Amino acid sequence: MGRSIIGIVVSDKVDKTIVIKAHSQKTHPIYKKQYPVTIKFMAHDPDNKARIGDEVEISECRPLSARKRFILSKIIQPAKISSSREEDAKIIQKASQKNKPTVRTKVDKEILKDDKEKVKK
Repeated sequence: MGRSIIGIVVSDKVDKTIVIKAHSQKTHPIYKKQYPVTIKFMAHDPDNKARIGDEVEISECRPLSARKRFILSKIIQPAKISSSREEDAKIIQKASQKNKPTVRTKVDKEILKDDKEKVKK
């Protein structure tokens, strides 16, 4: 039996495929210090059950494509937030609008001033 890996789904855009990010620790051979390592795996999800943010277990299988060598075994913990693509897009759009700084040049200020005068008349 092959190895099994536990990780978090970071992408489910491709049909029947998910991308999992798994974290581990490695030790430097000379300095003996541990450092974190993150590895991405592509896995086959035949029913498209897994969503972004889910914690899943994948197990090794025969090569299914050029980069897919794993298949989804089970979903350990579903994502806390419902992750339909439309909702994700709305959340990202709102967040980006809040963080946009409004920079106005002298020309912009003059145009606004002219518009206000036109409205008053």
